[in-house]
Amino acid sequence: VADLEAEGALLKTEAHDHNVGTCYRCGTTVEPRVSKQWFVRMEDLAKPAIEAVKKGDTKFVPPHFDKTYYHWLEGIRDWCISRQLWWGHQIPAFYCDDCGEMIVTKDNAPVCPKCGKPMRQDPDTLDTWFSSALWPFSTLGWPEKTEEMDYFYPTSTLVTGYDIIFFWVIRMMFSGLEHVGEVPFRTVLIHGLVRDSQGRKMSKSLGNGIDPLEVIDKYGADALRFTLVTGNAPGNDMRFYWERVEASRNFANKVWNASRFIMMHLEDAKIIEPAKEELEVIDQWILSAVNTLAKEVTENMEKYELGIAVQKINDFVWTEFCDWYIELVKPRLFNKEANPISANAAFWTLRTVLIASLKLLHPFMPFITEEIFCTLQSEEESIMVSSWPEYRKEWEDKEAEQKAELIKNLVRGIRNSRTEMNVAPSRKAKVYLVADDEKTYTELKELEDFYRHMILASEVLIQMDKSGIEDNAVSVVINKATIYMPLADLIDFKKEKERLEKEKKRLEGELKRVNGMLSNERFMSKAPAQKIAEEKEKLVKYESMMKKVEEELASL
Repeated sequence: VADLEAEGALLKTEAHDHNVGTCYRCGTTVEPRVSKQWFVRMEDLAKPAIEAVKKGDTKFVPPHFDKTYYHWLEGIRDWCISRQLWWGHQIPAFYCDDCGEMIVTKDNAPVCPKCGKPMRQDPDTLDTWFSSALWPFSTLGWPEKTEEMDYFYPTSTLVTGYDIIFFWVIRMMFSGLEHVGEVPFRTVLIHGLVRDSQGRKMSKSLGNGIDPLEVIDKYGADALRFTLVTGNAPGNDMRFYWERVEASRNFANKVWNASRFIMMHLEDAKIIEPAKEELEVIDQWILSAVNTLAKEVTENMEKYELGIAVQKINDFVWTEFCDWYIELVKPRLFNKEANPISANAAFWTLRTVLIASLKLLHPFMPFITEEIFCTLQSEEESIMVSSWPEYRKEWEDKEAEQKAELIKNLVRGIRNSRTEMNVAPSRKAKVYLVADDEKTYTELKELEDFYRHMILASEVLIQMDKSGIEDNAVSVVINKATIYMPLADLIDFKKEKERLEKEKKRLEGELKRVNGMLSNERFMSKAPAQKIAEEKEKLVKYESMMKKVEEELASL
């Protein structure tokens, strides 16, 4: 400006707002300048990489990510591969300061081919993605033909995030095709990003990053791995919640405690595989269930549906195996001397199903499953190299599954009814089971020994009609049967009446207070609208509760 002014060529000066680049680390203004850089001509490299995916040599999971791949390759520009950094592969270009000659060579200390003087290497380094692009084959001994190269190239599956499809996946593809003549991997499994609980990308500037080592220190590596897979589909982002890690830790504890319980009762007992006729109905059911689980989980994993697979394993282990089968089988474990054949069948089933479950869970929780597996059995050296559970047609048993469902419906119905009525676990009641048909009647008789200890019954009566059942008996309708329990067995009428009278008195006080506030003109004119709305909601709630209490008192 000063020079222009001195020449008399300056017409005017004025302020002008425009975007100025700044360094993302220190905030210093970045001024662009022209400089010489190394480039890779991309047109000839891009075409084979596009064709490889179109022909199906490499597939994306989910498939729609091939659009991102094509988008970048079809509009690609020449790639600037030189960087002015201290760390990285130094560009193998050398200059002669005497005659100006420039060569590219593998030699670390070349002399000038023209004048014979020592040459100076280019100080720039290669773009980190250039180096990373060589990873699939450079780690296997390339350019030598090694055993590792023959065995591992191309590899089966690459797992990576959608944010580096261009930076890494594409560059590995065209580098592999150019240098080796074959794609580096058959499948590219794309996962999403882990975001914070508000859905924001984790970054240093926001300070919302989660250190995985802190999570592992607090909850364990298994819990963290399980969390990252649970409820997640390929290519989708997920939000990180500490509560979910805690839930995963709780699941690990459930597996550990169930395994300890089984091993504690197994002790050093010699368990042999029982004959089919020695297996009880509930044994046949859980074997059929884990058999189906193995089939479905294998199919899910082959389709890369890891989130679905892990949820099925969670549901089976926590609910079907721990909450139902182990509880149903306990009387046989505690009385093993009375019926050793039945106890052996129970122990064999527990051990067999637990081992299969551990194997299915192992890819997601490797550490706890390896520890339990090696303690539980000695036939296989490690769960990592053990045989994967396979579907066995002879274990499929739909009839046993249907009978187990009848048991679960029965137990659930009674438990829910007792919970709703606040019946203490110590209070036992007579239970009438009225079957809808002969088949259900027979099954309820056959299965009584399995469910009796789980329904807190003083007596179980199975019949085809309502004879002997009081009119005021509590009823629970389940599939193919109805459950009846005498009200007097469930409730101490005197104590229940005292409790309801006390609750009625409390509600009367609350209603008097709320009505007093809502009828106060000063409160209604000065209180915030939200406060008034809250009090009106309380009025509706207390009136509803009072109605229920009065109905229960009337029924008593």
